[in-house]
Amino acid sequence: MAENETLECITEHERILQEIESTDTACVGPTLRSIYDDQPNAHKRFMEKLDARIRNHDREIEKMCNFHHQGFVDAITELLKVRTDAEKLMGQVTDTNRRLQEAGREVTAQTQEVICCRIQQRNMATTVEKLQLCIPVLEMYSKLKEQLETKRYYAALKTMEQLEKVFIPRVSQYRFCQIMAENLPRLREEIKEISMSDLKDFLESIRKHSDKVGETAMRQAQHHRTFNRVVTKQASMGHYTKPVYSFNGRTHTHNGLMMDDDTGDEDEADEEVLTAQDLVDFSPVYRCLHIYTVLGDRETFENYYRKQRKKQARLVLQPQANMHETVEGYRRYFNQIVGFFVVEDHILHATHGLVTRAFTDELWNMALSKIIAVLRTHSSYCEDPDLVLELKNLIVIFADTLQDYGFPVNRLFDLLFEVRDQYNETLLKKWALVFREIFESDTYSPIPVETEDEYKVVVSRFPFHDAEIEKDFPKKLPMSQSVPVIYTQVKEFIYASLKFSESLHRSSTEIDDMLRKSTNLLLTRTLSSCLQNLIKKPHIGLTELVQIIINTTHLEQACRYLEEFITNITNVSPETVHTTRLYGLSTFKDARHAAEGEIYTKLNQKIDEFIQLADYEWGMTESDGRASGYLMDLINFLRSTFQVFTHLPGKVAQTACMSACKHLSISLMQMLLDTELKQISMGAIQQFNLDVIQCELFASSEPVPGFQGDTLQLAFIDLRQLLDLFMVWDWSTYLADYGQPTSKYLRVNPATALALLEKMKDTSKKNNIFSQFRKNDRDKQKLIETVVKQLRSLVNGMSS
Repeated sequence: MAENETLECITEHERILQEIESTDTACVGPTLRSIYDDQPNAHKRFMEKLDARIRNHDREIEKMCNFHHQGFVDAITELLKVRTDAEKLMGQVTDTNRRLQEAGREVTAQTQEVICCRIQQRNMATTVEKLQLCIPVLEMYSKLKEQLETKRYYAALKTMEQLEKVFIPRVSQYRFCQIMAENLPRLREEIKEISMSDLKDFLESIRKHSDKVGETAMRQAQHHRTFNRVVTKQASMGHYTKPVYSFNGRTHTHNGLMMDDDTGDEDEADEEVLTAQDLVDFSPVYRCLHIYTVLGDRETFENYYRKQRKKQARLVLQPQANMHETVEGYRRYFNQIVGFFVVEDHILHATHGLVTRAFTDELWNMALSKIIAVLRTHSSYCEDPDLVLELKNLIVIFADTLQDYGFPVNRLFDLLFEVRDQYNETLLKKWALVFREIFESDTYSPIPVETEDEYKVVVSRFPFHDAEIEKDFPKKLPMSQSVPVIYTQVKEFIYASLKFSESLHRSSTEIDDMLRKSTNLLLTRTLSSCLQNLIKKPHIGLTELVQIIINTTHLEQACRYLEEFITNITNVSPETVHTTRLYGLSTFKDARHAAEGEIYTKLNQKIDEFIQLADYEWGMTESDGRASGYLMDLINFLRSTFQVFTHLPGKVAQTACMSACKHLSISLMQMLLDTELKQISMGAIQQFNLDVIQCELFASSEPVPGFQGDTLQLAFIDLRQLLDLFMVWDWSTYLADYGQPTSKYLRVNPATALALLEKMKDTSKKNNIFSQFRKNDRDKQKLIETVVKQLRSLVNGMSS
């Protein structure tokens, strides 16, 4: 084992020595440390081993030196021989170098100049090369400045883009390029500001020019409507035409018709078709849109444009306060609105997405609501039917124009029905004045006709035919001058009402219905009201009322001709299920009944006026032997009045006569029973009897034909029986037969007889009226007392 350990130790020392020999000196430390880390006496053995290795190497060095020593000695000997030649050669080289330096000094100077020239050439070439790179940049920047000066901003933006992406990166190391690059964002902002300023100028410009644009569009639409009417007429005559209508570059063909060459040439010569581009320069919008699109800020531009146009729309929709006073006010209002939406329609089709159909529809719906509200308000102020008609025509043209651009206008045509009602109201007010003037200027006397020509003139204006009148002239027509004038004015009203129905795109049936309804309003409200007011006027006398009744009769008969007149206009058969009938019959019947009632009233008033002239001497002892003057005047008045009544239709005259007689009878009875009248003598009764006899004679003389028997005399039967009772003094018969259907004094009321008898009893006490009876029979006074008591018992029995 000791031997094995010794061998291992020796082997290890060999390895360490080899490692020391082959390792760098700086790395020997770890190797030596491993020696000391081994067995306790290992370093001593290693030192021994190291000394042995050193000795070995020394022997090898000595061997090598001995081997080369002779060669070294030989080399030193040769070197000593060469030193002399080397010194000699050194002298020659130095001399040659001196001579060469002197000879090359001039060449060196020229060579330096050549080097400087070459350096300059190289710098110039480099400069040219760099300038060739910079010149396109400078040219592009100069081009950019020129484009900015000439306001070609879209091209300038394209140039900026090329500078940034292509040219400046090539020479980005130069300061001027850096300055250019720093200026480009500022120039873009300037372009944005300038283009936005141009857009604002454009918005202001179109706000001012909207009126002209709208006027042009509406004028073309109006010409288009007129043209279509001509086409319709030509088509009905066998001519086939094809109207072409163009605005904003869009062509509209209607009805598939082709226009005659002559007509087309005339139209082309009359007016050149204008477009929105002809009236408005849209380039600022396009330019600004392109600029913001290139700058990546299109959404901002779109929002700004739409916001500003909404504001302008609200301004356009605000009407002037006095717009309703003239048609020009409405025309300017419509022109501005049409111009606004024509521009928007052009922007919609000329740009992609700046405005959308949804945006224009939103604007239109907002505008439509405002327009309808404005028209409702302002049209209500219109009192002139011509102005309302002009407004209707403007609304139709306005609606047709915008409909051509794709905007829905059904609500506008619905509004026209409201305007139609307003138009009818203004017509009714106008015709109310017309009717009043007709009634005020009428003479209320039959129309005199001297010749057949005059007769034809009258019947040409009013449908009147009478075979008897047509034979001999001169004659008098039964109606007054107002009848044909009123009939003509009703037809004029129908024509005026028809004007509103034109161009409303309504069927003949609807137009017929509108005409009939408006005519009914004229008859039942306006004309009826005028007739009622006329009848109630104080200056209208009985003669005028009679003529009014005759007039209304003829107007009533003419209503069927008005029906035919409307039918001829609309070509709608009156047998159509939903055809409205004219209410003229009821209108004139009501007016006639009112006139009849007014006749009865005025006749009674006239009778009352005569009655007020009565001046009876109620205490007279005996009658004058003749009727009172006031009564004879009253009868003469009634007789002359009833002669005029013979022209009245139907039983009007008979009713008036019966009413007058009844009123006269009641008035006379009231005169007798007046509570303020306290005493009546028998002489007064006799005088009153004479007056009643005249009334009865008047009734029996048949002042109005048509009464059967003594029908008219029955109006005075109450008075007659009462007076007979007092004249004959037949109280026994009255009291005996009271209550019997066959009583001679059936119409005498006990209360009436008692009241009159009381007045006579008071008179007998004071004036001794019954003295003649006392001479014959003093018991007569007792009889009166008895009769009074019995009458009172009868009256009390009736009241209980």
